Amino acid sequence: MSERTPIAPPRRASLAPAAPTHLNADILARARQLISLYPEPRSALIPLCHLAQEQDGWLTPEAMVDVAGLLGVTPSEVLGTASFYDMLHTEPVGRHVVAVCTNIACLFGGAAELLEHAEGSLGIGAGGTTADGAITLEEAECLADCDRAPCVQVNHRYVGAQTPESFDQLIADLRSGARDGDIPPHGTLIRVRRTTGIEAEPAAVAEERRVAAEARAAREATATTDGGGA
Repeated sequence: MSERTPIAPPRRASLAPAAPTHLNADILARARQLISLYPEPRSALIPLCHLAQEQDGWLTPEAMVDVAGLLGVTPSEVLGTASFYDMLHTEPVGRHVVAVCTNIACLFGGAAELLEHAEGSLGIGAGGTTADGAITLEEAECLADCDRAPCVQVNHRYVGAQTPESFDQLIADLRSGARDGDIPPHGTLIRVRRTTGIEAEPAAVAEERRVAAEARAAREATATTDGGGA
């Protein structure tokens, strides 16, 4: 009979937490509150990346070092995760990231013409940022607003179908601050902070984690000693 292969334990943080030097006090407090919600600190990696991006508008190398230190992982692990997701930027972007969808439904609705107009009016190509740092223009895949084609988002907020004329007005409003009430600067994913929800006594959470740790240790011990079972 073939030998049984022991099941590897789940990957966990292996580095000692390091003191942050870049993230401000408010972001740090929110980060630590988020970490406390997860059995394993590294599970909070993506939420912490969003928090760090909220502070600077993009994920700076210094912020990624701080996130890594808070979670006990390496900065390269933070970068490797962040670089996978379109909503996380590891290079500077404008205060407003304007995304124009060019998927099939929006193409039929004039997306190609709108993008061409946007590039001309802003003086940048898709993927570029205006010289004043106000606007980054992106060509996006489906933004899931197909009934209002061509779909446009600003900082991941829907702004409805746009014509060249309404697009120019939108940009003017963004520059003037007229849309600040409903479109915060890039990086602010959500402005409603959690104050209630699923709650548990700290002692109960600690006990559940202790029981889970003991069960995990027992499984690992069984896998190690019973590797040659029938």
